Amino acid sequence: MLPIVLLSVFGIVNLFLGFLRSNRALLPFVLVVLALVFGLNLLDWNHAGSLPGVFDSPYVAQMLTVNNYSVAFGGIVLLTALVLLPFSRSYVVAGEPNLAEYYSVLLFSLVGAIMMVSYNHLIMLFVGIEILSISMYVLAGSDKRNVRSNEAALKYFLQGSFATGVLLFGIALVYGATGSFQLDGLAAGIAAPANASLQPMLYVGVLLLVIGIGFKVSAAPFHFWTPDVYEGTPTFFTAFMSTVVKTAGFAAFLKLLVVALPGTSAVWLPTIIAMCMLTLLLGNVGAAVQTSAKRMLAYSSVSHAGYLLLGLIAGRGQLQGPAAQGIFFYSLAYSIATVAAFGVLKLVADQRQREDYAGLAGLARTNPLLAFVMTVAMLSLGGIPLTGGFFGKFFIFTAVAGQGYIWLVVFAVLMSMVGIYYYLRPVIAMYMRPAELGNDTPIVVDGFQSATLVLLAMLTLVLGILPGFLSGLL
Repeated sequence: MLPIVLLSVFGIVNLFLGFLRSNRALLPFVLVVLALVFGLNLLDWNHAGSLPGVFDSPYVAQMLTVNNYSVAFGGIVLLTALVLLPFSRSYVVAGEPNLAEYYSVLLFSLVGAIMMVSYNHLIMLFVGIEILSISMYVLAGSDKRNVRSNEAALKYFLQGSFATGVLLFGIALVYGATGSFQLDGLAAGIAAPANASLQPMLYVGVLLLVIGIGFKVSAAPFHFWTPDVYEGTPTFFTAFMSTVVKTAGFAAFLKLLVVALPGTSAVWLPTIIAMCMLTLLLGNVGAAVQTSAKRMLAYSSVSHAGYLLLGLIAGRGQLQGPAAQGIFFYSLAYSIATVAAFGVLKLVADQRQREDYAGLAGLARTNPLLAFVMTVAMLSLGGIPLTGGFFGKFFIFTAVAGQGYIWLVVFAVLMSMVGIYYYLRPVIAMYMRPAELGNDTPIVVDGFQSATLVLLAMLTLVLGILPGFLSGLL
């Protein structure tokens, strides 16, 4: 698990670079670090194993494992952070005094995300979630002079702490019923229980686990924190939160249900189905009535949690089957499109001081590139053909239909139609509405950011035209 070690070490090194008081050195350094870690992560492909050396002691052996599943989802997390970083350049230009700390917290949060996709032990899952969550609490309140940012951090911290308590209580109950924290030990304990009278405690523990992780991935009815926190958090960190956290969360969720808890599917499966339907309904309807583009993307993130929950429903008993492949592809397509959308929104908000649809009005005339990239991102998030989002939904819908849940697929398709309505609103504003007085000047975009936006748009289109490149990885 060299990526975890390097991210931890370089996160500390980056803090010392902050003493140089030169923000211009920080962004290139972190970009190089993430590119290096991303490459080293890929070198673990087809090299399954556990932590070597000192970690081979009986107390910590097999707590983290390396396989193609962890490499694939770890790659999405690292790639997302890598393509998101160029949009932090405004902090460099403005001379943000805490930039070194922010970048280090981002690197540390990636440690938690990789733990979540690589864990083989419930304690390691808990540690990964907490590393990622605490980092997000800090970043949500990073704009200390903004009341909305302070409110977002406080809400996220208080509600997240409560969800953490629920998750930890669930882990304790499951351990008490099975006598193991290891995923394979949990599955064996459930299949052949030593004490049948502990079954009710096991079922309560499983439900608490589902609730705790459901909060982390913004699944309804545990999504109530998402709109306010996403809106109040600085846009750059909102993009990170809505992609990295969701990808790591669902990778961990699928692994838990498929590897450790298949014997309790009679308990968690109806719960996941109910959560899925409620998430799709509230997420899409909530997004449709928003007037703020950023708040719309927050509710949109909730709705995408619903589509990913469909993958959990179809993934019973198969960690590397069609459902896992669908979640992987969907997470990649969603992350790329979301980074592009938030990247454009941040550039607009930085210079027009607006995050509503009116702030996007006339963008096609003043900044055709930004309008094009935003359009591609919206079409992908809406699941329009020839974009990565279309095949993401297609793979998940196919996997769910293969399990016999045709009615659930029909419901998800209907909710997707609602999504098309609100995803087209920014496009209509950019191409069909004139810019308001004072918002008709071009947005300044440097060459690095422009190249990143073009790359994101091209990746989205390539995933929609040639999905076969990645469709057989898992």
